[in-house]
Amino acid sequence: MAKSISSKISRAARWAVIGAIKGTEDTATAIVKAASDVLLVTVDGVAQVAVTTEKAVGQILVGATQAATETGEDVFLAIKSAVKGLVKGASEVGADVGKTAVTAVDGAVKAAGEVGADTSKAIEYATTGAIEAAEEIGSDTAQAVRTVLKTVVKGKGDKVTAK
Repeated sequence: MAKSISSKISRAARWAVIGAIKGTEDTATAIVKAASDVLLVTVDGVAQVAVTTEKAVGQILVGATQAATETGEDVFLAIKSAVKGLVKGASEVGADVGKTAVTAVDGAVKAAGEVGADTSKAIEYATTGAIEAAEEIGSDTAQAVRTVLKTVVKGKGDKVTAK
């Protein structure tokens, strides 16, 4: 059952991102919005928002990455933009932004691996997307996200800076 729901989330994210990419010239902004919207719809009316958010994040990243691959878009731009949308969406629904950022970076690695992309580069872009989103939320949030990512993203602490 859980796997079925996960694959539905991934599929919905993939189609949302494909539609967003085809409907605009600004791919990055379209992916940010699509990823955030899929997360918001996924957690709408759910009692355990934090748990649902964490579970959905990885699937949304898989869908966004598959969409980028299918449409010939830059996979790393898709990762960065999707993570940015997910972190912003997590803030909107009251989920833990730091946990979402960490889950998103982990999900980006998995998603990149599934399409044969460089996982180290995926970490860098996902981290940048998380920090950019956190900066838009507020300076305290940005600092908290930087701190948690430096602690959790092993071996990549020196890359935890916004581009």
